[in-house]
Amino acid sequence: MSLSWYTAWQNGKEKLVAYQREFHALKERLRVAEHRTLQRSSELNNVLEQFRRAIAETNNSKDALTNFSDETQKLLKELANRKQLQVPNIYHHLPHLLNNEGSLQPAVQVGLGRTGVTMVMGIPTVKRKVKSYLSETLRSLIDKLSPEEKLDCVIIVFVGETDVEYVHSVVAVLEKEFAIELSSVHSTSWLFPSYILSSPDTLFLQLEDDIVAKPNYFATMKNFALQLSSEDWMILEFSQLGFIGKMFQAPDLNLIVEFIFMFYKEKPIDWLLDHILWVKVCNPEKDAKHCERQKSSLRVRFRPSLFQHVGLHSSLAGKIQKLTDKDFLKPLLHKMHVNPPAEVSTSMKVYQGHTLEKTYLGEDFFWAITPTAGDYVLFKFDRPISIERFLFRSGNQEHPGDKIENTTVEILPVLESGVQNKEKYKRTEDRFYRIGQFERGVAEGAVDPSFNPVLALRLSVLKDSAVWAIVSEVSRIIQPHPLVVQSHRKIKCSRCTAYLF
Repeated sequence: MSLSWYTAWQNGKEKLVAYQREFHALKERLRVAEHRTLQRSSELNNVLEQFRRAIAETNNSKDALTNFSDETQKLLKELANRKQLQVPNIYHHLPHLLNNEGSLQPAVQVGLGRTGVTMVMGIPTVKRKVKSYLSETLRSLIDKLSPEEKLDCVIIVFVGETDVEYVHSVVAVLEKEFAIELSSVHSTSWLFPSYILSSPDTLFLQLEDDIVAKPNYFATMKNFALQLSSEDWMILEFSQLGFIGKMFQAPDLNLIVEFIFMFYKEKPIDWLLDHILWVKVCNPEKDAKHCERQKSSLRVRFRPSLFQHVGLHSSLAGKIQKLTDKDFLKPLLHKMHVNPPAEVSTSMKVYQGHTLEKTYLGEDFFWAITPTAGDYVLFKFDRPISIERFLFRSGNQEHPGDKIENTTVEILPVLESGVQNKEKYKRTEDRFYRIGQFERGVAEGAVDPSFNPVLALRLSVLKDSAVWAIVSEVSRIIQPHPLVVQSHRKIKCSRCTAYLF
């Protein structure tokens, strides 16, 4: 039974690969047809221009026109007076591409062409006279990916060189150093030298060929991007240097690429990104501060930086590049997870803007001044959810002593009638059940399934604290729970699923 299932699965997979190859072949034929159409259009425009010159020369000579029939004279006049509207495309900005039908086809292409991933990481590289950092960069990126993360991303290397022999030498080096990654269908893929995004939901990360990454960089970026609404941002920055660690959404790439095509000769690309934001959101009638506020809403900076520039010898001959990202060495003081919609609140006094709201959005840690008995942190979910496990971690690397003690974890179930073993849990006056408490700054445990689904989760302080409190990680594993409750609350929820913080 298992053998036949595997065979059917394998056959289905082979068919899918065959369909993908046919689709790519069709796409290539359409591209060549478009290329030839543009060439013919250019040739016809040249012929038309010759006709116009001929008509102009004969405008003052009736004898010249009498050599043509009436029908030919009418056709020539129509051609001479026709106004043609042509929409700009890549060939207008890069006209040299018309010289070669294969100008947009990779000269060398290696890889599995895998699609359906969350993130595509692009690394452009060119020949460096002193030292190449490409292998070190790829090793840093790959070694910090878990097996599951390798299934969810594609790494694309663009070799921006016209020397095909050099491109082949780069491929040979990578095939030797990354033989396992290139041979396994369950690892990252490589494509030389084009960027391909197969889904509108795909995230694209622009990197450089001389960087190193922090541990857990992929999960951090993915969680940060997914917990933001797609309409709320255009650029996510995971490094403050140049074009390193810039993330885009697939639907925005066309606009960004076209803008860069128009002005890449005028300014560096990282400068052009700022101009794109200015065009989109800045009002000429408003002041510069208003413009900066508007741009910052679309250009979201994540701190600390997840990538560091390590290339001392620039790709520009003779140039030494000593740029480093100062934010890279700073520790990550909080850990993020994707959260479901909820109203968050606290009675604690917040210190220097380290709010609970920012923590819930994955932007910061929560920092409160000396909690007292009766203080609370409340997560009231927009829809009832089912919680399997919970984890609350307090303190961080910079302030390890700011831990939470003498605090309980409480949940509010939608219905009390289904709760089993009620005698095991203390019930508060407002119907919350205490299911855990902090020990040595950490509260974690499993949730009795009979409590699910729940309306809210709360941390309640039982005794005054002598120290301040930091919440650096909150993780609740949420299970889907189809629910239709007929009660005075009229609560309805279908497949409530999320991963908190």
